[in-house]
Amino acid sequence: MKNKEFRLMLMISAFATVLCFLICLFISTACAFISLALGIILSVVFYVFTKQRYRKIEELNDYLSAVCSGNYELAVNDNAEGELSILKNNLYKVMILLRTASEDAKKDKLYLADSLADISHQLKTPLTSMMIITEVLQDEKDEEKRAGFIRIIEEQLEKMKWLITTLLKLSKLDADTADFNMKSLNCADIIDRSIKPFLVQAEIRKIKISKHVNPFIFTGDENWSVEALENIIKNCLEHTSDGGTLNINTNSTTIYNEIEISDNGSGIAKEDLPHIFERFYHGKNSSAESVGIGLALSKAVFSKENANIDVKSKEGIGTKFTIRFYKFVV
Repeated sequence: MKNKEFRLMLMISAFATVLCFLICLFISTACAFISLALGIILSVVFYVFTKQRYRKIEELNDYLSAVCSGNYELAVNDNAEGELSILKNNLYKVMILLRTASEDAKKDKLYLADSLADISHQLKTPLTSMMIITEVLQDEKDEEKRAGFIRIIEEQLEKMKWLITTLLKLSKLDADTADFNMKSLNCADIIDRSIKPFLVQAEIRKIKISKHVNPFIFTGDENWSVEALENIIKNCLEHTSDGGTLNINTNSTTIYNEIEISDNGSGIAKEDLPHIFERFYHGKNSSAESVGIGLALSKAVFSKENANIDVKSKEGIGTKFTIRFYKFVV
């Protein structure tokens, strides 16, 4: 009886019943009492059903208050018919969406915290190294040693610059704000551009780069595609011993075109394989200089270009990366 509209309807019903009773008295006493009885019955029926309806609304209100407090565990799905049942089911759907969004937000917070910790660690190492070298430089008189220390500082600065630049690129890819100039590209040209920065390093280390490329056309951004392939080639070279081999092959089927990049290096441990595309992940065979974001960037780029990247590896035998460009995207 707390609801104002509910009280008003009962008052109107009572007034209509009494009015009908008085009018019927002029016709017949029996008719008047019959109308009075019907009015009372209808009022009671109205009271019972309306009371139940408001009770269900109050339950929904209590449920919404619980959801606002962060409790998403209450189940209100209802298979009965009627407007309130439809409302309940819609609220249940909204609750599922809110719960999913809440869980995603918690995961994002944890991921952000872990990422910040990893970034801090990656920046702290070269900064600490440069601070120590700077202190040594202040007292060092030997010009040759000073030049060596300066070279180390320059290398650490380049590492920091690469790390920050790559992180900015990844953030743009995550936010879907990276500019992709999608056009038809020749895989042979992309492969040649990707290999070029490593030719001197491969020659010094006597690593043979073997290419068996049958050109095919795929749709992507030229600069992003080159950088993504460079990261994979860089990873392979880092895990290949001097005198090793790096193979780059292409294959085509009626469904897809693919680029295979393989080496005969140290390989990737079985337990590390599911995680190598995760940011800042360091596997068992990772080098001390590895940051752990190059392969994550490659995967993000190829995903934007509707391509899949897969990896197979055996320790002591080598690793093979496969980038597959599908000819038809459903």
